[in-house]
Amino acid sequence: MNPTIQSLKEALEHSPNNIPLLQLLAETYLQHHLLDEAEAIWRKLMQLSHDSKPKIGLAQTYFAKANYAACNVILESLIESENGTVEVLVLYAKALLQEKEHAKAIEAYQRALALAPGFRDEQLDSALRLRDGLDTSIDEVLDQITDSRFLQKPNINFKDVGGMDAVKKEIDLKIIKPLQHPELYKAYGKKTGGGILMYGPPGCGKTYLAKATAGQINAKFISIGLSDILDMWMGNSEKNLHEVFELARANTPCVLFIDEIDALGASRTDMKQSSGRHLINQFLLELDGISQSNEGILILGATNTPWNLDPAFRRPGRFDRILFVPPPDQLSREAILSIKLQHKPVGKIDHTALAKKTEHYSGADLEAIIDLAIETKLEAAFENGIPQPIETKDLLAAIQQQKPSTQEWFITARNFALFSNESGVYNPILEYLKIK
Repeated sequence: MNPTIQSLKEALEHSPNNIPLLQLLAETYLQHHLLDEAEAIWRKLMQLSHDSKPKIGLAQTYFAKANYAACNVILESLIESENGTVEVLVLYAKALLQEKEHAKAIEAYQRALALAPGFRDEQLDSALRLRDGLDTSIDEVLDQITDSRFLQKPNINFKDVGGMDAVKKEIDLKIIKPLQHPELYKAYGKKTGGGILMYGPPGCGKTYLAKATAGQINAKFISIGLSDILDMWMGNSEKNLHEVFELARANTPCVLFIDEIDALGASRTDMKQSSGRHLINQFLLELDGISQSNEGILILGATNTPWNLDPAFRRPGRFDRILFVPPPDQLSREAILSIKLQHKPVGKIDHTALAKKTEHYSGADLEAIIDLAIETKLEAAFENGIPQPIETKDLLAAIQQQKPSTQEWFITARNFALFSNESGVYNPILEYLKIK
């Protein structure tokens, strides 16, 4: 037996719960690859101490045993509860690499480098640089992952958007025409790009319209939401937002779509935590393009609750056009139903009759009606084994089951339009509701 181990065991006979001695014994077991013995001691230490050291030791032991899944479970709990140390994050990155989770491994290593900028792990540097035969740096690999995560090339355009002619006309004037005739805009000293804020009830096609806009001008498309930006690390949310804008600036012309923008740009007067205020200030700086030009970046924001958005976002030069995206009108509903029923087994469909029965229905509601009709047809097909086409009567029956989801939104919106509308931004809501 190793003399150090023998001495430690003898000392522990007189003080069996001596935490420093137990830790030293577990570390010695681990060094000599006596992994079962090390695991037993680390588990005992976890019962005696609430310190993170026994958990890290147990994770190291599992790593040495090639039990990477168990190792990662422990490390993830440590990262979640304590935000992780360099030691924890490096081990986590190595275990993730063993499980072929390259993207997560890079993210963990990046966090370790953020904590200790001068730190480098040669094993991780080499593995992450040479993975898949790529002779690139860690930063270049990170850039590639970011690009593939956010950058898209939409294959739809305005022809695929049913109705919404007024909104499409505004976007055409604000976004498409400047890119098609940049010389005219430069002659008037007007930049291409800018921002449009779309608001309205959920399910009315704001996201789809943004993607179609990018397809209409053959531009790159970046879509981000709250989960893509927020980070538990202080300052990382602002950094994430800046990197997204930098990605857009490097890929002009580009449509940058920010969904649920009120979550990222909530009113600062309601903010009690300074971190939220910092993110909003960073957002405003990026929109202004002070340090870098936003020329050629077309920023589309979408929200269901514009009244929660900080008023600073509505300043000219940021989101200087605010568009109400209402539920589709009758002609638009006919177009949406026609598009949604394409490539489905249908009989003779009376789109006009269906459109008349679905006033105030959103595009998402219409899709739900089609899904309900399909489910009914499937149930019948399971019984007799014969698939039947969807008929008008099937869709009419589905309409009875699916009520418009926009009504609740209009109850709230009406109050803001009537009593908190000094700038007149909510006038389109009153026009839609026929309130003068």
